[in-house]
Amino acid sequence: MIPAKDESRRIAATVRAARAIPYVDLVLVVDDGSEDETQHVAREAGAVVVRHSHNRGKAAAMETGAAVVAMRDAPDRAPRLLLFIDGDLGETAVNTAPLVPPVLDGHADVAIALLPPQPGAGGRGIVVGAARRAVHTMTGWTPTQPLSGMRCLTREAFEAATPLARGWGVETGMTIDLLRKGYVAVEVPCDLRHRASTNDLKGQMHRAAQYRDVLVAVNARRVRSAVEKVRPG
Repeated sequence: MIPAKDESRRIAATVRAARAIPYVDLVLVVDDGSEDETQHVAREAGAVVVRHSHNRGKAAAMETGAAVVAMRDAPDRAPRLLLFIDGDLGETAVNTAPLVPPVLDGHADVAIALLPPQPGAGGRGIVVGAARRAVHTMTGWTPTQPLSGMRCLTREAFEAATPLARGWGVETGMTIDLLRKGYVAVEVPCDLRHRASTNDLKGQMHRAAQYRDVLVAVNARRVRSAVEKVRPG
C-alpha cells in the first residue's frame, strides 16, 4: 500500500518494484490529492489506484487504503497483511521484502524498516530523539527509527492502531498504541533510498511540522493513559 502525493516522477518505479516483492498480489496507491499525474502514472505502472479529491494527510490515506484492501480480501481466506511503503522509494521499494516474513510467520505483529543513512539528509536527530524517548517512556521499548513509515503488519494490528494519529505523528502513535496493547514489534534492516529532507528552509519547516505532530500524537496518548488510570472499573 503506497500513500502518495505529487510523486509522478518516482511512483512508476516504486510500483514496479513493489510488484516484485514476494507474496505481494496487490499494489494499491492512494493518491492523496495530488496536483500532478501521480494517479495516472501509478495506474499505468500496474497499481490499483484510489484518490482523495483533496489532500487529507498520510493517516487518512492509510485508512482509505486499508479499507479498500479489506473489500478485496476473499471471504474464505485470511485477511491480507498490509505492507506500507513510501511513494518515493523508486527501485529500492523491492528491498522492503524482509519486512514480510516476521509477520507472515507469526514472530511479530508489525515489522518496521531500519533504513541506512540517507545521502544529503539534514537534521540533527531532534525529532527522532523525541519520538524514541516517548515510545520508550510509554512502552519500555526503544526503537532505533521510530519515524520509519515502511512497515508490514497484520490486519488485526492495523485495526487495533486506529484511529491513526494525524500528520507526521502517525508512526509514533501507531507504535505506542500497538505495544501498549500487547502487540509485538520488530525492526528489520532494509536497503532503502528515499528523497531525504535537506537542511534548507523547506527541510527545516518539514522537521518542525514533524516535531509538532509527534508531540501532538504523544501527548494525546499520555492524556488517554492518564484518563484510563483514573476511570472506574
